[in-house]
Amino acid sequence: MGGEIVMLIDTHAHLQMKDYNSDRKAVLERAKSAGVEYIINASFDLPSSQSAVKLADENEPLFASVGIHPHDSKIFDNEIVKALKELARNKKVVAIGEVGLDYYRDLSPRSIQRSAFIAQMALAKELNLPIIIHNRDSYDDMMAILKENLDGLNGVMHCFSGDQDFADKCLELGLYISFAGPVTYPNSQVLQKIATNIHKDRFFVETDCPYLSPQFMRGKRNEPSYVQAIAKKIAELRHITLPEISRFTSNSAIAFFKLNRKTE
Repeated sequence: MGGEIVMLIDTHAHLQMKDYNSDRKAVLERAKSAGVEYIINASFDLPSSQSAVKLADENEPLFASVGIHPHDSKIFDNEIVKALKELARNKKVVAIGEVGLDYYRDLSPRSIQRSAFIAQMALAKELNLPIIIHNRDSYDDMMAILKENLDGLNGVMHCFSGDQDFADKCLELGLYISFAGPVTYPNSQVLQKIATNIHKDRFFVETDCPYLSPQFMRGKRNEPSYVQAIAKKIAELRHITLPEISRFTSNSAIAFFKLNRKTE
């Protein structure tokens, strides 16, 4: 991709997935070469949470979140809570997630999605960890749950895909917004406008790899090094430099996930 090498943080990846089993080391090397200092591997069920923690233990630049995705909410129970608590004792676990609601695929009943989301918000409060939120086609219920349960809890709306009104409501609640590959797509004018105007201290960048590669690799497997393309696009939209985007998104992510404490 060329350009200046700067410090970036991919705040949402899934390097524990089998998509990287053949070349995970090379993927990490490319990320380092692209200026990606830290990568947070988000989880979606218990095995992926365990794998994310293991990878974080084995690789200094990697951190983990643990949690149950709304698709798998139907498996959520007290034993899962106990297992997540145990995993969260690891010093490299920096969040609970990804958790939330997905009314697009509806792979778990909506009522169960809601109860699992609320329970994991309570767990995050108990553990003093932020939450990584997944939202798809569930705007009204999502906002109702957040307004009732968010108090005292930090959160980020990952891979933001809502409109300006939903973005404003998220920001009013104190949430952060994270932009992924879709912000680089030519038809993403609404998302690009949000990325242009959001306060510099209220957003992160992420890949959500292996999904949603930025435009230059669209349709192919995504990886953390491509977060530089996302940061570059937002820098262009805001008429600032890549080092500036790098500095304030990284500073915000380090503070939000308390990465400075985790690396001491």
